[in-house]
Amino acid sequence: MSNGIDMTIQFNYAAIFVASLAQFIFGAVWYTPVFGKVWGKIHGFDKVSKAEQQKMMKQMVPLLGMQFITTIVTTVVLSAMLVETSNVWSAYAFAGLCWIGFIVPTQVSAVLFGGTEPKWVVTKILIMAGGALGCMMIAAAILSAM
Repeated sequence: MSNGIDMTIQFNYAAIFVASLAQFIFGAVWYTPVFGKVWGKIHGFDKVSKAEQQKMMKQMVPLLGMQFITTIVTTVVLSAMLVETSNVWSAYAFAGLCWIGFIVPTQVSAVLFGGTEPKWVVTKILIMAGGALGCMMIAAAILSAM
């Protein structure tokens, strides 16, 4: 039985992959050379030995894989939503609304209730929110261009 609504969405898989990869690379730059030292202090990495830091970095490989998968999921959903809203919103405006309405509140809650030391709360929120905004704008740019 059909209700007359077409629920088919055409995905540009190449654009989704490129946008996901670009976001992943941006995140690596954002959290390592740009804010790596501060991020390390927030998480206490500066208080552990170099050997322990190396061990921790090796343990991150599976986590980075999971992060890439979640980046793909986010990009697929953003792509689907952009297809449906392209006549109403620009890709950047829509991505910005998703960022401020969904991502930032979730990140703020994660920081506030995730055991972050009070002295680092604002800094951590700003780093996370800034990184997420960069990723959303990168995804919007690539998805709308391809």
